[in-house]
Amino acid sequence: MAATKPLLTDLASTIDRVPSNFIRPIGDRPKLHQLHSSLASIPIIDLQGLGGSNHSQIIQNIAHACQTYGFFQIVNHGIQEEVVSKMVNVSKEFFGLPESERLKNFSDDPSKTTRLSTSFNVKTEKVSNWRDFLRLHCHPLEDYIQEWPGNPPSFREDVAEYSRKMRGLSLKLLEAISESLGLERDYIDKALGKHGQHLAINYYPPCPEPELTYGLPAHADPNAITILLQNEVPGLQVLYDGKWLTVNPVPNTFIVNIGDQIQLTGVHHSSSRLFHTTFTCHKLFVTSGKTLTTLKQNY
Repeated sequence: MAATKPLLTDLASTIDRVPSNFIRPIGDRPKLHQLHSSLASIPIIDLQGLGGSNHSQIIQNIAHACQTYGFFQIVNHGIQEEVVSKMVNVSKEFFGLPESERLKNFSDDPSKTTRLSTSFNVKTEKVSNWRDFLRLHCHPLEDYIQEWPGNPPSFREDVAEYSRKMRGLSLKLLEAISESLGLERDYIDKALGKHGQHLAINYYPPCPEPELTYGLPAHADPNAITILLQNEVPGLQVLYDGKWLTVNPVPNTFIVNIGDQIQLTGVHHSSSRLFHTTFTCHKLFVTSGKTLTTLKQNY
């Protein structure tokens, strides 16, 4: 049996078995017992005092996390809980809209700057992933905001505010990462040149057989930096020293993923410290009993 509806959201509630096009080869299926591993997880870095009294220690912590893991979680990041809460709520409202309303935004064309789609790339992949997603270009806001969904009514306002705040956070992190490499604070920003900002709202419906498929299989992010709102979603794992580490949700945190572009900047700058040279690989398990939503900002 293969999926027949364009979006997984509308299919998942009607089935009790995973359709054949989602089932991964036997050697590439989730090992759910890994989610309960006792291995240590990625570092948690407190940004309180960045640019102030604790600046040097924070830069050292970021250097260690980038060199060793390529991932870290951040607390005291300066993004208000109200901004995050509105973003999460409007995302859930969007995926709760009637199918006909959501499908106004549907496209399987990866070049579209605003699109609702499913899996990863339905035109090229051999096995589908257990997720739907809404992907938005966010910078400059005035170039894209009118393309975004107009329903729910607060969608554009709430997403725009979240995107503005996240861009400010990303630029602060890029400066700190540059400094952690022993470079000028604006080095990475200048090296990247004109760079955009994208938001992916990932939606993972409950899966009847989570041992057969992934929300997202192992992959690396090709951009400069990703800031992920895990939103109390279990199932994220990152590859460290040949082992998969489970990243358990921590309230009021974001996960920072050093993307391929920054890793290449760090590796190829002869006077800098070397970054983790195996590109940062991660994957997401799905669950049988809960709808999951994550927010992913790419720069």
